[in-house]
Amino acid sequence: MSLQLPRPATGEQFEISRAGARAVVTGLAGCLRLFEHGGVQLTETFADADIPPGASGILLAPWPNRVAGGQWMLHGRRQQLDITEPSRGNASHGLLRNTGYLPVARSGSSVTLRAEIFPQHGYPFRLTHQVRYAIDGEGALAVTQSLVNHSAEAAPAALGAHPYLRLGEVETGELSLAVRAASYLQVDEKLIPTRTVPAEGEMDLRAGVRVSGRALDAAFTGLERDAGRRSRCTLTAPDGSSVSLWQDAAFQYVHIFITDKYPGRTVAVAVEPMTAPAHAFNSGDGLCWLEPGQTLPASWGISSRPAPSGP
Repeated sequence: MSLQLPRPATGEQFEISRAGARAVVTGLAGCLRLFEHGGVQLTETFADADIPPGASGILLAPWPNRVAGGQWMLHGRRQQLDITEPSRGNASHGLLRNTGYLPVARSGSSVTLRAEIFPQHGYPFRLTHQVRYAIDGEGALAVTQSLVNHSAEAAPAALGAHPYLRLGEVETGELSLAVRAASYLQVDEKLIPTRTVPAEGEMDLRAGVRVSGRALDAAFTGLERDAGRRSRCTLTAPDGSSVSLWQDAAFQYVHIFITDKYPGRTVAVAVEPMTAPAHAFNSGDGLCWLEPGQTLPASWGISSRPAPSGP
């Protein structure tokens, strides 16, 4: 009798590599389980027996973050989503967190996965979420997500992702976090936005702030963008090495979550690109109403820089 080794709790593991970089993507939730470049680990990871802790690396569709009470209105009728954050009474992180994605295309340096959203109570629409992970010739990771509406009427939709960044063995608390955003969303006790205000004082992260000693769970907008319409959030080590998450113009928001509850880590930082913020099904902020057959595309990625060489 052959020995049957236990399979990872997150299902099939899709490994891609190129230019000294390697990524591992899981069937469960299309999750980015690991990304590293030059032997330097750039995202938090987890063990085979675990599901993604703190939503680590999962994809978020057809909404990111939260819907208060799981309730929203469609054509004058109240919709009730499943409550998946019982502690606050919210519907959290979309409908695919516990869904298996299937491979569509694979190569040595890329993988494309797909998952289906079927009509259900609280969300009576049929959509497909597809994602392509690819490593380029410089060892950077690019992630392209899309939602297509197969329903007979327009469907509310938004996209997001939930990676946690790190910089190898450097203690994350020793890193400096820069978020080049002009505004952030104030929230109530259930982390539901109440208003957008200027990022001032301790909420102004544009120049970079040390991670250690900070608690943060907030969405930012008014993002500074480069000539290619990309915005970036960067973690920088004392030696000048860094890891950045970029997001394209479809992602108008980024949620920053600094936690001391990530297993095995003193502190961890999630950098979450979002096309819409929490509670968008009710506020309409950033929300896309996809017409039948229409697609919502959005891209983000992770890259790193080594420490500057000496004079």
